[in-house]
Amino acid sequence: MNLREDGIFEVRDIDCPVTDFDWPFVRDERNRIEAHWNKLRRERPALFNGRVLLMRNPQIAEKKGVQTLRLQAFETGFANFIAWRDFGFPDASICNCFSMAALRSADGAWLLGVMGEQTSNAGQIYFPAGTPDLGDIANGQVDFGGSATRELLEETGIDGSCLHMADDWSVILHGPRIGCMKVMTAGEDALTLCDRMDAYIASQQQPELQGMHVVRSRADLIPARMPDFMLRWLCEKLPE
Repeated sequence: MNLREDGIFEVRDIDCPVTDFDWPFVRDERNRIEAHWNKLRRERPALFNGRVLLMRNPQIAEKKGVQTLRLQAFETGFANFIAWRDFGFPDASICNCFSMAALRSADGAWLLGVMGEQTSNAGQIYFPAGTPDLGDIANGQVDFGGSATRELLEETGIDGSCLHMADDWSVILHGPRIGCMKVMTAGEDALTLCDRMDAYIASQQQPELQGMHVVRSRADLIPARMPDFMLRWLCEKLPE
């Protein structure tokens, strides 16, 4: 099943080989991309034009009753990705597929991060996440599970190996974005977890997060600062 419409799908696996791809958007918009990046760098000097992975040809495949998300990844510069995003996603054949560590406390709260002022999404609130990079490649495939636990550790100091991982992924398609949620449940309550994460953030010289946001009900959601696709997913999980 090709993914053409927004929706939420439960899958067991994600199959995403890394392939070579000459992205026409980068060739055609090179000067405009460079000018846009230079402007962003003047506003946020800490931004770094590293290498990231974007995707093509997403589809849901089923084999023996098991659902798998299949797509192909290719390498590009972060500046190219940000320009594609900020220009309104002009190449509709490309998608930004990323994993999110949907962290849940033992007392049932969801814990989201507030992005730091030096980041490209300053002030936005969402689960620890990030566009996959070259460090997320294992045996020629994008390791989405490894990416989720890495982002969680880097942003919050929480070790994913100490959490209970859900078997399935919630794949949320929203336009050119595909968020892959992996629920990770901790053995500690929300207050204890937040104290640990706040201490970790305070210890970092350039933390990605400026703090944590606890969500126990729909009243704790802040739509203006949270991605639409994540809000939709959370609303299915939360009481009124």
